[in-house]
Amino acid sequence: MSPESGDPLDQARERLSEVFSDGRPSRFLVPAGLILAGLIAWTFFYTVPSDSVAVVQRFGKYLDDVEPGLHFKLPLGIDQATIVPVKRQLKQEFGFATPGAQDPYQAPRGGRSVDETQMVTGDLNAALVEWVVQYRISDPVKFLFEVREPSGTLRHVSESVMREVVGDRTVDEVITIGRQEIESEALEKMQALSTKYEMGISIDQVQLKNINPPKPVQESFNEVNQAQQEKERLINEARREYNKVIPLAEGERDQRIREADGYRLKRINEAQGDAARFGSLLTEYRKAPEVTRRRIYIETLQAVLPQIDSKIIVDEDARSILPLLNLSARPEGPS
Repeated sequence: MSPESGDPLDQARERLSEVFSDGRPSRFLVPAGLILAGLIAWTFFYTVPSDSVAVVQRFGKYLDDVEPGLHFKLPLGIDQATIVPVKRQLKQEFGFATPGAQDPYQAPRGGRSVDETQMVTGDLNAALVEWVVQYRISDPVKFLFEVREPSGTLRHVSESVMREVVGDRTVDEVITIGRQEIESEALEKMQALSTKYEMGISIDQVQLKNINPPKPVQESFNEVNQAQQEKERLINEARREYNKVIPLAEGERDQRIREADGYRLKRINEAQGDAARFGSLLTEYRKAPEVTRRRIYIETLQAVLPQIDSKIIVDEDARSILPLLNLSARPEGPS
């Protein structure tokens, strides 16, 4: 039967005869075979970066973890190697996005950057909270097989935990003094949920970024914040002045106390010395009263006379300072 008869079997036979003319392969089969061999050889090798491990699957079933380096696997899709960066620190940003990020789960998706930052505090005020979660993949097997889209699940977990933690505090605590406490509590709760869901993720750090009130009350809040800062400044200045004046006053007080103690000890020692000297003098006086009295008199004169500039010695029998003038004599009457 001729090919024009339209028999499909005859047409196929004719085409095969064209490919294998004279029983030899066509010139197009050799390049095709080389390309196929090259593809097989290419899929036979794979390289694992230094900051990652490879999770190998055979026919879709987990087989082994492979360390960094050059490795071999069965080609043609029999073995599949998934690279997991276990030594690289990953991060997720909430409320903002860093330009050029390669991780699709790092930045907010679908224009949710504003929605995920709007939170209600414990005193029923609104706040716009931006934060960053830094994490590592601690278990690549759980990361790949236990949870579908673990990075996306982590974003939902982070948002839920942050809303819970912020909702337990006032707006002043969230914006001013409670940042560190919020970060610590949020990290602890995020890690607990990641462990519970077996996500294979280890949370390294939760860091709060910009925390602002909504735009309609932004100006009023700034005024209150400035007043609080002024209050803190005045308190710090008062404490600085206190720390400057009080130590000086305490030092002066201690100095006067030491001076008073020294004066007290001095007077006590002098009084004890005077008492001891008087006791010894009394003992000597009882032994020889006249001699002791004379000695006391002479010692007193020796102590007093050198301090006198001019001295007038008067005889005890003299009745006047000027004995030449008989001032005490009575005038004689007329004879």
